[in-house]
Amino acid sequence: MLPLDPGSATVADLADGLASARWTSRELVEAHLARMEPIDRVFSSIRCLAPDALAQAAASDARRRRQGPRSPLEGIPVLIKDNVDVAGLPTTAGALALEESVPLADAPLVARLRAAGAIVLGKTNLSELCNFLTDDMPSGYSSLGGQVLNPYDTALTPSGSSSGSATALALGLAPLAVGTETDGSITSPAEHQSLVGMKPTVGLVSRRGVFPISPVQDTAGPMARTVADAAALLAVIAGPDPLDPATLDAAPAAERLAALSLDGGPLEGARLGVVGSDGPDPDGARGVFDLALDALRGAGAVLVEVTLPDLAEEDELAALHYEFAPAVDRYLTALGPSAPVRSLAELRRWNQAHADAALKFGQTHVDAAIAIDHDAARASHEARRARDRQVVLDALDTALGGELEALVFRRADGCGLAARIGWPSVVVPAGYATANRRPVGAMLVSRPWTDARLLALAHALERALPARRPPWEVNPAAFRAFPEWP
Repeated sequence: MLPLDPGSATVADLADGLASARWTSRELVEAHLARMEPIDRVFSSIRCLAPDALAQAAASDARRRRQGPRSPLEGIPVLIKDNVDVAGLPTTAGALALEESVPLADAPLVARLRAAGAIVLGKTNLSELCNFLTDDMPSGYSSLGGQVLNPYDTALTPSGSSSGSATALALGLAPLAVGTETDGSITSPAEHQSLVGMKPTVGLVSRRGVFPISPVQDTAGPMARTVADAAALLAVIAGPDPLDPATLDAAPAAERLAALSLDGGPLEGARLGVVGSDGPDPDGARGVFDLALDALRGAGAVLVEVTLPDLAEEDELAALHYEFAPAVDRYLTALGPSAPVRSLAELRRWNQAHADAALKFGQTHVDAAIAIDHDAARASHEARRARDRQVVLDALDTALGGELEALVFRRADGCGLAARIGWPSVVVPAGYATANRRPVGAMLVSRPWTDARLLALAHALERALPARRPPWEVNPAAFRAFPEWP
């Protein structure tokens, strides 16, 4: 038994114990693996485990003894969303058709984790095809992995598509997890499960080796229980990839992340725009957000109310449909001859042939994507993307003006704006709704390549609150069947 609770321990706590030899990486991995039984049989956050996790940990321990740690993540377990390639493990995106799709090489972000000494513990469940299989499918559901549950309220969506990464972190099955986002797929599950989730500037993290939706919007990013932990993970996976053109300008921002110190108090005098929300508030979440705003003011931030226009969701959906099939085809082609299907069209046909198992909710997004004549629709698609981007940029530039450095949103409500133009966003726990104790988050959005500064602001907000409580305190009924828990 470790002399600390893995469900609340931070990366710094774990690294301190490794440095002082109070425990080994192998013991950390064993503790997290043991924690998965039997709890994850109920919550279904883990898709598969790395059979060499203990060997990785033993190698890290030996390396530490010989040469010291390679990075702050030396010996720290990390879970990877199951749309990111890990050599030797299937990358399924939750699809039965891809159950045996085993890449030969790690995605560059996974290679960076290994080079930093992190332990790849396994892969997490997700909404099938990154929540772009069909309409009206529950978040966290996949034909292969079943339904991920939210430990804060099993009647509440875990949100997605990085549902399993969020649930695993909330349960303390790992201290860190990698998620991916096209629009809300990191930040929304983080908000729904009282976590920190960050969508970096698109291009800060390599997108190669990741099952895609859109090359315009997709990015991987960190999920954690604290801002400092998310920053530590992002600092490792960020940086240029010569084979991903979007990352060619990433070096300066990656260097700022590597040098980031979260000891200061960056809220003093910071000018932030608060985006109002006039929608319904049935559970009292608005009051929680108001307390978060009070904490910002108390820490020295200057808050200015701003208004943003509503965006046409159909424009984004049409763009994603246009980009989906070519992106998936490129990903599958890169897998080589071992790929079980070679295109999104083949995957669609496989699903149709195995509809009883694979198509509980249909595949409307796949159907729509394959039906597009890309040559005929190219001009209209490019015009739509350009128009949509300009509308968002104009709105955000007007809201931020020359004096505001970030926008603050209730819950993860800014995810769509940030997603459509590739700006960074981060969500932190703000508290729990008065009516039902469901998690409420606050989101910060800022200009591209300001990821380090955004994390510093998020850390200051986290410290001013602090709000997070583990799910067994908020929702004890869900854990009564596990008297030994946590």
